[in-house]
Amino acid sequence: MKFKHQKQGSQMPEVNLVPMMDVIMTILTFFILVSMSLTNFQAVDASLPTTDKGTNKERPQDPLVIGMNRQGQVLIENATVNDSQIAQQVVTYFQKNPKGSIVLKADKALPYEKVVQTLGVLRDVGGDRVSLAIE
Repeated sequence: MKFKHQKQGSQMPEVNLVPMMDVIMTILTFFILVSMSLTNFQAVDASLPTTDKGTNKERPQDPLVIGMNRQGQVLIENATVNDSQIAQQVVTYFQKNPKGSIVLKADKALPYEKVVQTLGVLRDVGGDRVSLAIE
């Protein structure tokens, strides 16, 4: 067997970068595809209700109507109330009317966050007998 002898240090070893770049490109492609497929799961395809769907055809008997004006004030029987007074009046209403319901009439110009906060207070006290009035 013949061996070629090279002088020590006469040639620098070569590093072949092509296979390493192939691996890096494959990994990069994998992460791009995975990240693109995960973004589709974050979007919610929800059909929002209209006035035709989700409305109660029955008129509740003597509901407690709570209003919210453009300034964000909560009104019960044309008197401005705060969150603790809302809870007291709702509890009093349910003691008088055990099968009663609450209807929140909010001005459409109000920020959504304000309406949701008031709905949250009402749901904490009134449970599932709270509804939002629509036209």
